[in-house]
Amino acid sequence: MIATKLYFPVGDDPDHGLSAAQIEKQLERSLHRLNVDTIDLYQCHRYDKETPLEETLAALDRAVKSGKVRAIGFSEWTAEQIDAAAAIAGQNNLVPFSSSQPQYSMLWRKPEAAVFPACARHAIGSLAFSPLAHGVLTGKYKPGEPPPPGSRAASGQMNVFMESAGRHYRSDFLLEAVEHLKPIAADLSLTMPQLALAWVLRRPEVASAIIGASRPEQIADNVRAIGVKLSTEALDRIDHAISTVAVTA
Repeated sequence: MIATKLYFPVGDDPDHGLSAAQIEKQLERSLHRLNVDTIDLYQCHRYDKETPLEETLAALDRAVKSGKVRAIGFSEWTAEQIDAAAAIAGQNNLVPFSSSQPQYSMLWRKPEAAVFPACARHAIGSLAFSPLAHGVLTGKYKPGEPPPPGSRAASGQMNVFMESAGRHYRSDFLLEAVEHLKPIAADLSLTMPQLALAWVLRRPEVASAIIGASRPEQIADNVRAIGVKLSTEALDRIDHAISTVAVTA
């Protein structure tokens, strides 16, 4: 499956947003760059407050009905924005959204409060991004120690993304809490990534977890989380271990 997004500027082009003109332009450019005739999933990377939602949805509807896109989605929209989009699509016989891409992990649980219920109301599946919390839930970062060479935290370009909503994923306080997850994973005969992914995939709203890998063996390890069922006891132990650092709202 080929999925891509639009909203932010691309390259030296300062244009951004979800206007009809921008959607048409960026879709054509994506098709050209990917050398395909159709994109399976075309996603709105963020919500565009400067463009009427009706305009965005009508342009996406044309993209699907033209055959250039098979399904549409969004990333990091609020429950109110999701409900509004569903209402407009229903009232105007427009193609509805199929997917949501929220940040979701043991340490970042905000979608549970309102976004997951909104998606359930409208039969929208969730593709969770950052299920390993920027690599923190792999257990490779140790409190009081520098990040391992070659890791995301060691990269000047990438470590900026490890600070989200004002919190630092490299703080010793957070890393000490994550250390308490290691015996839980060991007791379940799981690696830390497998535990974190199984926790995300346990939710019925989550259709898929988006992972990043630098080596083939990481992919092989991660996919073993599929089908893992975490017991109530295990979930309670996880909550107890990281209750002081998990963001829920």
